[in-house]
Amino acid sequence: MIDKYGFRSNVGIILLNQRGQVFCGRRVGMSAWQFPQGGINRDESPEEAMYRELEEEIGLKPNDVELLGSTKGWLRYRLPKRYIRYNQTPLCIGQKQIWFLLKFCGEEARLKLDAAPEPEFDAWRWVDYWDPLGFVVPFKRSVYERALHEFSTFVASMSGLPPVAAPNDAPGST
Repeated sequence: MIDKYGFRSNVGIILLNQRGQVFCGRRVGMSAWQFPQGGINRDESPEEAMYRELEEEIGLKPNDVELLGSTKGWLRYRLPKRYIRYNQTPLCIGQKQIWFLLKFCGEEARLKLDAAPEPEFDAWRWVDYWDPLGFVVPFKRSVYERALHEFSTFVASMSGLPPVAAPNDAPGST
């Protein structure tokens, strides 16, 4: 669904393991790493879309995760002009996303990158909480930063997980 301003409704997923690290997947055929994300269908709530995307992109079902929270509102990013498909209607200039924070409760063997007919990822890894800010594609970086910051206090307060205070060199950490 693309709104009247040209932003496609989407969900983003930050999946934490027991050590407080986050899941990142490498886009098929690319060197780009990112969090799972995907569009919201017209008949879905953001939460329903999140669970569908979670299963399609990394093979996890709702009982493999614990839903810890979601962003208070939409986080938006614009696509670089070279990625805008000017010949499509309605025109999509970017994405607006509700982000979800999930705790992984299953076994790593449950992670399946080929759960969908056309996989999004061809590799995955756990990385330290703030690391994605250093390697996500630049046009998504501000959204990642806002989502990670919004969840960081909550994650730091969770029992059994290490604190995730923003590093001194992280954008916006001053």
